[in-house]
Amino acid sequence: MNREGWLMPYIRAHMGRFIMMIILGVLTAAAASMLMFTSGFLISKSALRPENILLVYVPIVGVRTFGISRAVLHYVERLVSHDAVLRILSQMRVRLFRVLEPQALMLRSKYRTGDILGLLADDIEQLQNVYLRSAFPGAVAVVIYAGVIAALGRFDGGFALMAAALLLILLAGLPLISLMMTARTQVRMKQERSRLYQRLTDAVMGLGSWVISGRAGDFLSSYEEDEASIARADRALKRWARIRNLIGQLIVLAVVLLMMTWSAKQTAAGQMDGTFIAAFTLVVFPLMDVFLPLSEAAERLPGYRDSLNRLEQISSGSCSDSRTEEALKSRRSQTAEQHREQGTADGSWKQGSRMASADIRLEDVSFSYKGNTEAAVHGLSLDIPQGKRIAVIGRSGAGKSTLLGLIQGAFKPDSGTVRINGTAAADLGEDIPRIISVLNQRPHLFDTTLANNIRLGRVSATDEDVRRAAEQAQLAALAGTLPGGYDTPMREMGQRFSGGERQRVALARILLQDTPVVILDEPTVGLDPRTERELLKTILRETQGKSLIWVTHHLALAESMDEIIFMEGGRIEMRGTHAELMERYPRYRNLYRMDRPGYALERELAKVGG
Repeated sequence: MNREGWLMPYIRAHMGRFIMMIILGVLTAAAASMLMFTSGFLISKSALRPENILLVYVPIVGVRTFGISRAVLHYVERLVSHDAVLRILSQMRVRLFRVLEPQALMLRSKYRTGDILGLLADDIEQLQNVYLRSAFPGAVAVVIYAGVIAALGRFDGGFALMAAALLLILLAGLPLISLMMTARTQVRMKQERSRLYQRLTDAVMGLGSWVISGRAGDFLSSYEEDEASIARADRALKRWARIRNLIGQLIVLAVVLLMMTWSAKQTAAGQMDGTFIAAFTLVVFPLMDVFLPLSEAAERLPGYRDSLNRLEQISSGSCSDSRTEEALKSRRSQTAEQHREQGTADGSWKQGSRMASADIRLEDVSFSYKGNTEAAVHGLSLDIPQGKRIAVIGRSGAGKSTLLGLIQGAFKPDSGTVRINGTAAADLGEDIPRIISVLNQRPHLFDTTLANNIRLGRVSATDEDVRRAAEQAQLAALAGTLPGGYDTPMREMGQRFSGGERQRVALARILLQDTPVVILDEPTVGLDPRTERELLKTILRETQGKSLIWVTHHLALAESMDEIIFMEGGRIEMRGTHAELMERYPRYRNLYRMDRPGYALERELAKVGG
């Protein structure tokens, strides 16, 4: 499927609405321009002689007409455009579901399902901006450009060419330069951020070698230089945005002065009445509002391209062996049915009941992904009785996510056993969500009320239960400041809330779910240190008595864990309490010191390095 498949079919299907949107956009700009034109003429005409007030009834009516029609046309334009785009989004989402459904098992084996679905949902949301913020404003600007130049050409061909050159800078010149600079800089920033993260991870894991070689200062200097390079690139983008805005305003000024000079010359030559000078000058401003946003719209194009490429890859990557997929679905269904029947007999796992406790035991577990000869985890043994709190740390690819997948029953071990209360985790099927709840990096928040987002943890919860969970997650004060309280809409993906607030909503959802086991899959990534510590303290306080499995790259509050597990290469390299690891493992001590604020880190490294 080519890139056109995610854009052009919808344009053809809704061509009538799209043409209406462009017409309404042009009429809106024309009404705004005529409002300024007639206003300028009215002011000039009325200022000549007092008795002229009797001669300006037509311009007065024109001002009223264009003033009202501008607002009405703008409203109708928005109504039609959003109606068309929402119809397209609905069709895209249905299509995406149909594309993903056959690939569910493959996607689950390669990604965290919630993460990939959230990313693809963002991609679909991005595509609506192709229409609303790029394609249609651009089409309206082209039509207005052609109309303006044609109208000026009827008066003066030379002047029309000068105006065409200036407006072409706003229509094509600045947007093209913005696109080139943004695309190039954004690609470089992505590459540098990826390199920086990789270097930091490797350096942290090999901190002992840096210290032993006496080059701790070199590491700090190199890391700071890389950070400064990314900061410079970010500043370059912001600097260009300011320069671009300045150039745009200067062009507007040039067009205003050019129009004023030309109309004055026309008046002096007797080809135009003097009352039209203000009219032609003022008409420039609403026209410029059509052209100025085009540069910002062009800067969004690289983001659209990434989304389109991702959707193309998903569309072309469906599993070819449908019989295997159906067999796996059938097997899972039969296993779940057998398990439910067994659970009814012994009374341990009753459908719909809440689990009071869950003892998790992994014994000599090994697992490798399909097509990989190297095991993701190897010889892993772990005992997590009810109420135990463990932190799992390690670099990317160490096996942390695979460990979580095994505990949640998403993966069946190649050898060894993963059992929850004596039952294989992979056989629990639909019972897992009543045993284990997960707070990850980007919990999905739906476009509904705050209360409904929390109630997702337990659909049968009362309003009082929801409020109690919100209070536990420290959300009560926030809810009190919202216009509708707990009935306030969160908007798509919870956009009206900060990152820390979104995570607290997800925490309230988990507290309402009230499972005996809680997994924290790096929930504080992207939060500032203060918000991170406050959120972690809330989690630790409100999950007392529950088993806690915390996967993290940071060691803030690690001393609050019952056991810390350090994974590398799919194996457990270090384990023990924070105090034990600090005493027995220099590598862990160095890692813990590296996770302190920069000033303290530099002092500690200098001290260790002698």
